[in-house]
Amino acid sequence: MRRASLERRTAETWVRLALDLEGPPAGRITTGLPFLDHMLLALQRHGRFGLSVEAQGDLAVDVHHLVEDVGITLGMALKRALGEGEGVERYGEATVPMDETLVQVVVDLSGRSHLAFAPEELGVEGSAGGMNAYHLREFLRGLCNHAALTLHVRLLAGREAHHVIEATFKALARALHQATRLTRNDLPSTKGTL
Repeated sequence: MRRASLERRTAETWVRLALDLEGPPAGRITTGLPFLDHMLLALQRHGRFGLSVEAQGDLAVDVHHLVEDVGITLGMALKRALGEGEGVERYGEATVPMDETLVQVVVDLSGRSHLAFAPEELGVEGSAGGMNAYHLREFLRGLCNHAALTLHVRLLAGREAHHVIEATFKALARALHQATRLTRNDLPSTKGTL
């Protein structure tokens, strides 16, 4: 099937998400946070996924809960859509420029959660539409933990938050597209399982 739909409710957020790994890159995205909508649209288009997201959160408090919970829900949907991972490429890598910024993302659909991304070491400056590098990290952490994937994000050039966050989402999308492609009929693991 390679698709999943789910709804997640907490006292702070509500997220309804549908993911189709075979595309087409379409679907309505509305979270109440326009910059997050813009980033999810970039994920949809550059990943060539069918992705629909409706979400609400306690934005009067902060954007943190909404951003993190959308990442969690996307991770849950990705894990469900991949099933046992049979036949997937497993690894994906993309390096994306955005003006002065250059971001590399490497993904392994390993079945093991790990995020290598430390905003405090990168010197990213400012925020974009209420999101900063720390919110980006929480989105990625939620995604990794709930999709059970390994993700490395490297900032090779640039410091301006808007460009760093957007280049990261675009590189993530392209790496995920590559990693989730069906290329054979077996499991891409010497262990026989992911």
